Amino acid sequence: MEPLISMGVLALIGAAATIAGASEDLESDVGSQSNANSQVQLAPQMGYVHRIYNKAIAGEPVSNALMCTIGATGALVLIKHFGFSPLFALVIGSLIAAMVHGSYSVTAIMGREASQARFKQPIYLDLIRSHTPVIMAFAFLTTFSVMIVSYLMVYSLMHPFPFVLLCFLWGVVVGSVGSATGDVHLGAERQFQATEFGAGLNASQSGNIVRKGESGLRNGIDNLWFCSKFGGPMTGVSFGMVVFLGTWILVVFDPAEGNLEGWLSNILGLVIVIVLGIWNWHIEKETREKYGPYKEDKGEEVSA
Repeated sequence: MEPLISMGVLALIGAAATIAGASEDLESDVGSQSNANSQVQLAPQMGYVHRIYNKAIAGEPVSNALMCTIGATGALVLIKHFGFSPLFALVIGSLIAAMVHGSYSVTAIMGREASQARFKQPIYLDLIRSHTPVIMAFAFLTTFSVMIVSYLMVYSLMHPFPFVLLCFLWGVVVGSVGSATGDVHLGAERQFQATEFGAGLNASQSGNIVRKGESGLRNGIDNLWFCSKFGGPMTGVSFGMVVFLGTWILVVFDPAEGNLEGWLSNILGLVIVIVLGIWNWHIEKETREKYGPYKEDKGEEVSA
């Protein structure tokens, strides 16, 4: 493939990956599948009845891997055996994956909250009706974007992995990035606003989530509104960088061209990791100095 065409495909892959990362994080925010999920699940046991959609389908990496694998399998069957166009097949596959994810979401929240009946936690059917379509919509976007990334890598950039396997792997990665990046902007800043910056959560405060919103009781849509300002976009940028930089190295220095190209791609990848690590260290240091000092559970100040 011509270099200019390869770079154009790479740009499209990076854009699709950015959308996948953002939609993945926001999907988990609506359903509280991310960092704060354990505290939401624990809240009724501590006397805090809430209106937060609480699903947590096997964790984000596994959940997204399942979605992307189902979508990729369905799309591949439509392409190979029914002659569907790739774009239409990817849309149908993503729709199937979103429907499966929606059914899992409903059974998850129904099962979890039914098991908490002894703690007076009701099952809010209006919450399920309002949140589940939103969850499915973001699941569709995530699956479709990951499938676009994988399809272009396999059939345009000649990636050696099969399409379905690559969708599975990217599904794991996007879920992991959502947990690593998006979590910070859900739990501490939205559902635990009374917690001191940098403080650990005292055991006696377990389940003490913020339950009152700007209008009425807090729910997952409120979390979505908040996280779409920063947490979702940052997750998108993180996953987009992972996909773009990793693929860019292989486009510029294709290991298939020879041993030297393979070594150059490895060296460049190591340089990128080191640069990002140093950059991250500086950001954390600046944050500690600007917003510190941190607090311990007992309220004692800790040097930044």
